[in-house]
This record gives sequence, C-alpha cells and structure tokens, in this order.
Amino acid sequence: MLLQEKESGDLIEILDVEALLSPTKQEVPGKNQAGQEEQETATFPKTNLVFPSGEALPRCWTEENYQTH
Repeated sequence: MLLQEKESGDLIEILDVEALLSPTKQEVPGKNQAGQEEQETATFPKTNLVFPSGEALPRCWTEENYQTH
C-alpha cells in the first residue's frame, strides 16, 4: 500500500498493513519511494501520513479510543 508523507509529498510504501490498521501502533514500517535506488526501511509516524489524494487516515487507524469522541 502506498501513502504520502505530509511534509515532503513523497510516496511511502507501507510494509506492515496490520500495523497501519492497528490504532495501538503510532508508527509503521515503510520505504520512501523517492529517488532511483531502493531506500532503507524506516518507521513513519501515522500522524505524518495521508492517502495520495490528500485525505487523512481514518480515525479508527490512528486513535485507540476513537469511538468515545
């Protein structure tokens, strides 16, 4: 799955979709898709990621207690 980093606009390949969907995980492993060479795996805070369309991630992916708001 590809998401976009808010600040840079770079696409990030998400390597662990289960971590992305889990509201208890605040970071996800991924690889930055900028440049010609394969990038090293890094962790990315979910708060810095959006869909390529610019839409925010669903609250149920980022907030543990999203139903109580």
